[in-house]
Amino acid sequence: MTRKTVRIAMNGVTGRMGYRQHLVRSLLALREQGGLDLGDGTVLWPEPLLVGRREHALKEIAEHHGLDPVADVSTDLDAVLADDGVDIYFDAQVTAAREEAIKKAIAAGKHIYTEKPTATGLEGALELARLAQAAGVKHGVVQDKIFLPGLLKLKRLIDGGFFGRILSVRGEFGYWVFEGDWQAAQRPSWNYRAEDGGGIVSDMFPHWEYVLHELFGPVRTVQAQAATHIPTRWDERGKPYEATADDSAYGVFQLEGGVIAQINSSWAVRVNRDELVEFQVDGTEGSAVAGLRNCRVQHRSHTPKPVWNPDLPATEAFRDQWQQVPDNEEFDNGFKAQWELFLRHVALDEPWRWDLVAGARGVQLAELGLKSSAEGRRLDVPELSL
Repeated sequence: MTRKTVRIAMNGVTGRMGYRQHLVRSLLALREQGGLDLGDGTVLWPEPLLVGRREHALKEIAEHHGLDPVADVSTDLDAVLADDGVDIYFDAQVTAAREEAIKKAIAAGKHIYTEKPTATGLEGALELARLAQAAGVKHGVVQDKIFLPGLLKLKRLIDGGFFGRILSVRGEFGYWVFEGDWQAAQRPSWNYRAEDGGGIVSDMFPHWEYVLHELFGPVRTVQAQAATHIPTRWDERGKPYEATADDSAYGVFQLEGGVIAQINSSWAVRVNRDELVEFQVDGTEGSAVAGLRNCRVQHRSHTPKPVWNPDLPATEAFRDQWQQVPDNEEFDNGFKAQWELFLRHVALDEPWRWDLVAGARGVQLAELGLKSSAEGRRLDVPELSL
């Protein structure tokens, strides 16, 4: 085996997602398994270069994971991008800082892999896609949900024709994020400040765009209601601040082909479901409920015949009437699975469709969702073109 090194500048690894999912569970996990076998006698070996503003935190991470706290750490993004030894630029910063950094990386000729949303507005997201295309660099956007075991099982059901004609999709996502006064919040305070790029619409609608697009069809209309249910929160220093961004959103999406999707997203809801996100899909031949890991089904032939009678207690345990979809395969971490595909795309030019244009679709849906909420009407979602 020949080992080929790929140097990856990772900006934003001091944040929860950048550190846990992308560094530890993706690239370092790839190293622990001996690299990525490309199948042609070559093993791709990822070399992370940790980039950010807090040098002390970066060095701590590097030392903890056996990286060089000098050679593998930098607070100078411009110098990193000027280094010909860096092949890929990855961005997991706060949204407001992402667009400018990606522009610099494209100008430096680096391949781009980034979290979403890719920009704070549609025009910025489209400009990134145009610049990357013109520069001839490869580019990808993290779309992790479709690589989760529950949604992979759901995709298996769709491909196998289990549902017959799909009628509707209902999604529930969210959990209670503590305000930060008497218990520490589980999310950073910038998530609740619109001026810093926060808000659940801009965070989650890009996810719903690619989940719906990949599994059921492109979104053609959106009608949404955004809300800020918790107006005051407390930041990381314990100081109160005004929440200027939405913490909940209720969306109805019409998909190409007529499927109706309704998805609720909230950081102000207490969980009464099996997983933090669940999608129920109903079709003429069967239904399914998929979460992060599990998927349950009820086929037409096994559908009971409930009768509405509010004067009597329910005599059926409705959840017990569903069957679990078996794993039938081993599922890897979803972030790692997509990293592997992107690295193969960079190294071997294998097909790849989750690019900056796909990322722009997510930004577009979030932008239109906020506009729909502000104007109180349903909006068309036009196809994007560069």
